[in-house]
Amino acid sequence: MKQSHIFTKTRKDISKNEESKNAQILLRAGFIHKEMAGVYSYLYLGKRVLDKIQQVIREELDAIGCQEIIMTALQSKTVWEPTNRWADDVVDNWFKTNLANGTELGLAFTHEEPMTRIMREYVSSYKDLPQLTYQFQTKFRNEARAKSGIMRGREFLMKDLYSFHTDKESHLVFYNQMKDVYMKIFTRLGLGEGTFLTMSSGEPFSQYSFEFQTLSEAGEDTILYDTQHKVAVNKDDYSETIFSDFGIDMKDLNLLEGKSIEIGDIYTLGTKYSEALGLTYADANGQNIPVFMGSYGIGVSRIMGTMVEFFAQGDKMTWPEEIAPFKVHLIALNTDKSEVMKSAEQLYQDLHTTGIEVLFDDRDERPGSKFSDADLIGIPHRVIVSNRSLEHGGAEYNGTILSLDQIQKELS
Repeated sequence: MKQSHIFTKTRKDISKNEESKNAQILLRAGFIHKEMAGVYSYLYLGKRVLDKIQQVIREELDAIGCQEIIMTALQSKTVWEPTNRWADDVVDNWFKTNLANGTELGLAFTHEEPMTRIMREYVSSYKDLPQLTYQFQTKFRNEARAKSGIMRGREFLMKDLYSFHTDKESHLVFYNQMKDVYMKIFTRLGLGEGTFLTMSSGEPFSQYSFEFQTLSEAGEDTILYDTQHKVAVNKDDYSETIFSDFGIDMKDLNLLEGKSIEIGDIYTLGTKYSEALGLTYADANGQNIPVFMGSYGIGVSRIMGTMVEFFAQGDKMTWPEEIAPFKVHLIALNTDKSEVMKSAEQLYQDLHTTGIEVLFDDRDERPGSKFSDADLIGIPHRVIVSNRSLEHGGAEYNGTILSLDQIQKELS
């Protein structure tokens, strides 16, 4: 993509109301547009990052046999009344509205109930289990005060996965597998080093649940973590026995303290929803038994914001290569010189032909402005074509002048 063709432009200043670093960087770089408090549109560069985050998650979930679907955001209260989660005194962040005929609807903040109802039509025997379904979908939560940029909004993109098993034992096999799958996902996203499997209170479904917390001064949580074992506990839930309950001797641990951002969670749901909504299966003896369930969430847009908080230094952002909007930022200086533009254009076409994603800064701007924009956009590889580089035999990459052919080989 040629940068001159992108309708967004970088900005020097944004509203002083934007206190979070992730919103400041993403707004200035042209990745997002603020519609209102807690509600953001994802523009061309931002959508490319979101799509890549989703693809990493999708690949890891598909690899273990999960099936991707899309459910509706509009929800009838009849689906939620059996679990009492339609009631405002139970769930206080619903967005609710009425159809023209008076029927009351809500915009889903999660999907345990509707997913359970769908499974009720397809699961009747133990032979139909297990089932693992997930989706990427916009969720709506009527937060009293939206804050932290795209990390806590009223409208956000989430991956929610639901598991359906015959019993607790088979559920726990998958549940424990998901701990490793999630850490693999976060490692591929570049957050593995700073992300910890974190124990927290699991009520009302189990004694403990697990969160995945990434260390950041922008976090709303505080964890006690151990870097050697890569485990942590939410400070609010800390007790002397919590680690020993999982076979970890306290003498072997930290425990260090730090602020953190929750980017994922896994829950044992048990039979709460299956019993309420009538999701049962016939076992080998023909007895009807409630399906045992679990849920597993990842905040996709929250991860994008977390990456900015984790990787940005001042006005400079560097995206992990697998998630960056483009792999290479090709910057042409001295654009008034035909030889420079001809060489840069040729390299752009050659890289594009070999399947390398390139953002080509072909704009007629000052070098300082181009470099400032490149720092803000954060593409990990940068190639510079200028009068100087051509005089020395090619283009500049990682501080070294290489021929255009060598550049192509280095990036392929």
